[in-house]
Amino acid sequence: MSPQTGDRPSAYNAGHDFFDVRFPVSKLSHSELRSALTLACVISLRLFGLFLIMPVFSLYAKAMPGSTGFMIGLALGVYGIGQVLLQIPLGLLSDRIGRKPAITLGLILFAIGGLIAAMSHTLTGIVIGRAVQGMGAVAGAGIALVADLTAEENRGKAMGIIGVSIGLAFLLALILGPPLEAVAGLPGLFGATSILALLSLILLWLIVPTPERARAPAAAGFGAVLAMLRDGRMLVLNGSVFFLHALLTASFVGLPLLLANTLHLPVSRHWELYLPVMTVAAFVMGASLHHMREVAQSLRIVMVCVVAIGLALLGFAFSGSHLAAFGVAAAVFFSAFNLLEAALPSLVSRLAPEHLRGAAMGAYSTSQFIGAFVGGTLGGMALGRLGPDGVFVCAAAFTVLWLPLVIAGARRMGRQAAGEAQPA
Repeated sequence: MSPQTGDRPSAYNAGHDFFDVRFPVSKLSHSELRSALTLACVISLRLFGLFLIMPVFSLYAKAMPGSTGFMIGLALGVYGIGQVLLQIPLGLLSDRIGRKPAITLGLILFAIGGLIAAMSHTLTGIVIGRAVQGMGAVAGAGIALVADLTAEENRGKAMGIIGVSIGLAFLLALILGPPLEAVAGLPGLFGATSILALLSLILLWLIVPTPERARAPAAAGFGAVLAMLRDGRMLVLNGSVFFLHALLTASFVGLPLLLANTLHLPVSRHWELYLPVMTVAAFVMGASLHHMREVAQSLRIVMVCVVAIGLALLGFAFSGSHLAAFGVAAAVFFSAFNLLEAALPSLVSRLAPEHLRGAAMGAYSTSQFIGAFVGGTLGGMALGRLGPDGVFVCAAAFTVLWLPLVIAGARRMGRQAAGEAQPA
């Protein structure tokens, strides 16, 4: 029997006995490794296409007819609106029709949106194309598919592989975006996003196994979804990913300016800093994954990472012109970020009912994109009023709100697990 189909009870309905179980050390099976690597390629290729335009879009858009700051911001942010609106519906759809068909629908929409943007000569056309791209909200269904294809004790490792692939996609986009734009222009970059989406679609159907699953029962409608989302543990996890991506997006409002203006590092050389930092972050993640085999350990890692992110943000603010100090802060920040990117979705997949896992991951991804929108907005406001250093100080202040949420959630989960274990 496959690990995702019934040789263990649903975590949501089986007394949550995983709180007190220490999983044995295990390795990813050949099938799990193949699935994790292929899905990492599918997810990272799509995100690489998105990241590719970020270093150059604002510069290109300023030269377009009728360009305004509002339209440039709308063209970048409208993608997140589509993601927020459709993550839960597509996640729920994946529970009913299967993960791969739902992901296929999202990737096709993403490719169509890229073509619309590539053929547009105005910012209005690009806004429409980006909105269609955002409707391809497949992150929740994709992460749920990873959970379906891996055993619970190996899920953190699979999420770690995906987290590393996303980090590599971001790093490569920072390096390759400007020279590719110089060759093909912004339309060429948008066209590349469509090609990468279609390549992801081919990998999805040729290599990724189709998980065995029972069809979602008729009762698994929006009422069941809302009941699951009101659970305090889900609120803690969704709130955590909201804060995580709010802080990440706010940070990238200030990071390029800090690198260029304070540390005097030209944009073309930013990769020289990001490459060693992301390499260190990947090693930290690899060394920490074996501590994420149970929920209690994962929650302790989350609390440590929240504190580390707050300290790293303060490090950005007060590093001044010292490149070494900035590098240490960046290594701490991205190490903590990568660990949370692996730990949080793994916790959601363990706590959600199996037949609602797609909807749960859709809600998780929705919280992520709301956080990115809020972080970008507040980061821009802080930049205008306080400058780049003020962005990081304000972002660090957000961790003061985040940490109590995580601590309270961990205590609640611990008390709940102890109360349910006592009768047993």
